[in-house]
Order: sequence, then structure tokens, then C-alpha cells
Amino acid sequence: MTGPNRTAWATIPVEEERYRPLYARVLGLRFVNPGGVLCFLFFEGTIALAVLLALAELVTWWAVLVLPVVVAAMVKLNDMVAAIVVRSAALVPEQERDRFRRQMEPEPVIGRARVEWVTHSVTGAVITVEPVPPKDHADRSA
Repeated sequence: MTGPNRTAWATIPVEEERYRPLYARVLGLRFVNPGGVLCFLFFEGTIALAVLLALAELVTWWAVLVLPVVVAAMVKLNDMVAAIVVRSAALVPEQERDRFRRQMEPEPVIGRARVEWVTHSVTGAVITVEPVPPKDHADRSA
């Protein structure tokens, strides 16, 4: 393999590797850094969920073994995708990164919008500001 070794890309220093949760060390995660609570949920939480689903007879008992393995595979896949993104971002020249940052963080634009007023008419309703005098009965007969 040409290029830098795997630990050169790692975001976790080697001296801090032994303090990471066992779940992250077993999976060999380099870019995704789950904490202790998240590792607990990834492993023991999925086992508990699978047991509950099996007790409710929604899945077979094989799910107790399969669900933690599937979650671990997805976490490892996420770490691999993060590695690809970081490596490809490192290949982009600094000028392109600055231009991308400017495009992604636009400055606020303050201005005025011209609004055209449209007169709306409501059929069947007459609105006036002056009182209308009552009509005479004589006008009706005529």
C-alpha cells in the first residue's frame, strides 16, 4: 500500500487508544469516536432490544446474536465512510476548501423587497365610511 500508514490518518492519538471503550477498540474505529454511553447502547442496548423483541415473539431468538453484529457492522461501515471522506477532503487544495467554506457559510443579506399591492374585491359586500340614508317607501312604489 502506498501512502501514509493507517495510524497517520487516525484522529485518536495512540497514547489515548487504551482509554477508549472496548467496543471502539475491538471494531478498530479510527474516525468515529463513540463515548462510553454510546458504546453501551450499541452493544448492550441492542442485546436488550433483541431479547425484548424475542420475548414478545416478534423475532426469533437468533436476533439476540444477529442484531449486535449488524449494528457493529453499520458502525464500522460508518467509520470507513468517514475515512474516505477525510482522505478525499485532504486531497482538495486549500484554495478550493476556502471557496467551499465561503459558499457554505454565506453572509447574511439585508435588503428590501418591493411588494406590488393588488386590490381585491369581495363580491356581495359593500363597505362605506358614510352612513347611507334609509330609502323612502315612495321610491319603492314608483
